[in-house]
Amino acid sequence: MTPLERLLNEIAPGMRLETGAGGTAAYSYDASNYRVPPLAVAFPRSTEDVRAVLRACRELDVPVTARGGGTSMAGNAVGPGVVLDFSRHLNQVLDVDVNSRTARVQAGIVLDDLRDAVAPHGLTFGPDPSSHSRCTIGGMIGNDACGNRSVRHGRTSEHVEALEIVTADGVLAVADHTGLHAAAPADEARIDELAARVRRLLADNLAPIRTELGRIPRQVSGYQLHHLLPENGFDVARALVGTEGTCAVVVAATVRLVTVAPASALLVLGYEDVVDAAEDVPEILPWSPTAVEGMDEAIVATMRARRGPESVTGLPGGRAWLYVELDGDNETDVQMRAGELLDTLKALGRMRDGRVIDTEAQRRSLWRVREDGAGLAARLVDGGESWPGWEDAAVAPERLPGYLRDFRALLSGHRLTGVLYGHFGAGCVHVRIDFDFATGTGRAAARRFLREAAELVVRHGGTLSGEHGDGRARGELLEVMYSPRVLTAFAGFKQIFDPDGVLNPGVIVAPAALDADLALDVPQPDGRPTLFTFPHDDDGFAGAARRCVGVGRCRSHTGGVMCPSYRATGEENHSTRGRARLLQEMLLGETVRDGWRSTEVRDALDLCLSCKACSTDCPVGVDMATYKAEFLHQHYRGRLRPRSHYSLGWLPLTSVLAGYVARPLNTVLGGPLGKLAARLGGITTRRTIPAFASRRAMRKALRRKTGKPAALLFVDSFTRAFRPQVVAATSRVLDAAGVPCEPAGGLCCGLTWVSTGQLSVARRVMARTVARLDRGPHRGLPIVVAEPSCAAALKRDVPELLGTEAARRVAARVHTLTGALTDLSTSDWRADVPDSVVLQTHCHEYATFGARRPRDLLRRLGVRKVSEAEGCCGLAGNFGFEAEHYDTSMAVADLSLRPRLDEEPDAVVVADGFSCATQIDHLAGGRGVRALHLAELLDPGEEA
Repeated sequence: MTPLERLLNEIAPGMRLETGAGGTAAYSYDASNYRVPPLAVAFPRSTEDVRAVLRACRELDVPVTARGGGTSMAGNAVGPGVVLDFSRHLNQVLDVDVNSRTARVQAGIVLDDLRDAVAPHGLTFGPDPSSHSRCTIGGMIGNDACGNRSVRHGRTSEHVEALEIVTADGVLAVADHTGLHAAAPADEARIDELAARVRRLLADNLAPIRTELGRIPRQVSGYQLHHLLPENGFDVARALVGTEGTCAVVVAATVRLVTVAPASALLVLGYEDVVDAAEDVPEILPWSPTAVEGMDEAIVATMRARRGPESVTGLPGGRAWLYVELDGDNETDVQMRAGELLDTLKALGRMRDGRVIDTEAQRRSLWRVREDGAGLAARLVDGGESWPGWEDAAVAPERLPGYLRDFRALLSGHRLTGVLYGHFGAGCVHVRIDFDFATGTGRAAARRFLREAAELVVRHGGTLSGEHGDGRARGELLEVMYSPRVLTAFAGFKQIFDPDGVLNPGVIVAPAALDADLALDVPQPDGRPTLFTFPHDDDGFAGAARRCVGVGRCRSHTGGVMCPSYRATGEENHSTRGRARLLQEMLLGETVRDGWRSTEVRDALDLCLSCKACSTDCPVGVDMATYKAEFLHQHYRGRLRPRSHYSLGWLPLTSVLAGYVARPLNTVLGGPLGKLAARLGGITTRRTIPAFASRRAMRKALRRKTGKPAALLFVDSFTRAFRPQVVAATSRVLDAAGVPCEPAGGLCCGLTWVSTGQLSVARRVMARTVARLDRGPHRGLPIVVAEPSCAAALKRDVPELLGTEAARRVAARVHTLTGALTDLSTSDWRADVPDSVVLQTHCHEYATFGARRPRDLLRRLGVRKVSEAEGCCGLAGNFGFEAEHYDTSMAVADLSLRPRLDEEPDAVVVADGFSCATQIDHLAGGRGVRALHLAELLDPGEEA
């Protein structure tokens, strides 16, 4: 036990402290270019825990870094000592005062959670970074965050009423608009002396503070000491906002809320380039917009390439776009103003095209493109990578066109490419640049560029940072922006609050070199080559793991499907990001040193449900299910595996044998011997083992009809073994829809061997399947697969594991039933459907066939109400059957599926996935609820 652990065990015995690589490695990163492995990670449950950590660290001279969602792009959420993770426990709304429109919240609360809490009162928190689904209020206070609607609501500092802080020596105090106050009488002398020293520092620097600070709305760089001026009332709360955890640790805050306008309209304007778009910003601002956001074509192209053409709809023609949002009290009035603004901009002649977005679905789709900008720009269509570092400089909005012209010329002069987007209405431009941080020459070139970029933005009267803070990325460059006297004042301010330099050292004051602690390229793994080909990553597995740049969208509890294990546990290591970071650490071999044999990585991957949702929900396309399969293959190579890998991984083979003795076997499995067999196979005894179908039932379902088929019906192992009636129903539905099919039995996609990491077996199985499907008289026919997980395996896993042209040809022919009925059926096909349906969409179908959703098909067929359980069912193939995963499986089900079933207990339930249907049956607990496959719902009957 280290001295730090011993001391904290004495003064904070109930607080969790992680010191091993498995608990700390993921915290070596945020969303920036930097990697700083911490000594320990603490998860405080109370303010007293925070005070204990600070007292102990000060005594032992250990640095402290406060962390919220870990979404910092400037490197201000990583540090070499103790990282305080506020998001795990200190994440509550403590009080809401509707009359004063304020809320008191803990530092670790996620912005969207605060918004949800105050929404019933018609209120919200004004600043809204694109990371609103996972960034915390404490983090927003740390870097004075702004967001898409900063044209209206400005910066976080403008919405802070009071901060509850812990000083570097563990004293609790309150900073507000009138000064600094001790929370306890015993500490009054200490806090009064601190405040007096701040006043003396202010008195000695009035002139430079008045002339150099607060010049433009987005001047985030440095410390905001102008809030302390006499004319501003010695506002210590606002002066501490944006100090990036270098002066005090914020544990709670009282924030001001704003009302939500009843009506709004979104205009999307197309331009030839971003400079033309910037030229129109001064013309738009007098219309009092809530948002004026800009982006270039690279982000849009990447979104369409990654998620399909339907992922971006409603954009007018152009190569750059502005989003302009107007609001008001009346829908008609807002729409009329939007039309007038559109006419005004058309008359100016710079806009190429523009439109008012009519539907809420299109608005959500377009905002998602903008909000995912940082991640999308990290890995572009051509496979190139780009990096932050100069991602949020800002100028006055009227100077934005000139700055952009000069900045693009600077990029060109350095032979660099930048992807531009940002808050154009506030003059703040985000850009990710294709720096070469992997070589010494590239790092030196980046240093030269960043110095010149700083000089350029200062010439335009701007600021190095307009939102993300200086952090490790720009602290060194503050000398370009500020005079020595102001820099000395910054140092003095920090020294007053943190005389021992414990709080987030290397940031803002005495900054580290901007190219120190860079997270360099991870090397290729040692040992034999990987079996997956990773065709979308030039560097194979290393490039795939490096896809994660830390934007943290996987840490969201709402929207999309990823990451179910994080949503169930709240643990960083059980998020997609946490796992990707541990894989990167494994490849680096410094903190995680056992390579493929690493138990730390194994444990982090253990709760991954292999749902594949991250492959589509993650802006950079991290596919953790594939990475997990590869890791398990390498980790257990030449060793005994967990028992469930044999009992569940080899299910396609054992289920064939089970079909010969289905009736007696089902009887045995339903009794005490079944529970014993389950235990021996590593399977939970808290579930009923599904009944196997007999070979006779399967032969009946596989009866072929005469006539020429228009498609092959791939009979997967799950459908063959457990629900052959789905084969017959699918065949009848396809016939009725004008797609007569021929069943193809005796085939397997290899999914169970992939999910358990038995990739050598999977490849052999897949190769046999591809050989059969790629030859013979039906070689060119579409392949329809009733089981979504098997369809996804054929579509993605097979070509990525085999890497052959034949595999790619087969994959191109694969459809789910939904896809076949959408793309292959006759246009006049209809079916009898119920008025309402509860739908559980399989995660693999969501991830791999997202443009063809059962929800949309059901609505087109006339289902009036589709209540979709948006999220993983929790069973996820072998995962929920494994004894050690049962509780997590049920926790995931509780997130979305169980509530939807409980809300509509009498509804028709549809779930194409065998796992989903099995979980629904388990959740129903004997209530007689059985999930129908889509084919069973639409089945016209034998007479078809």
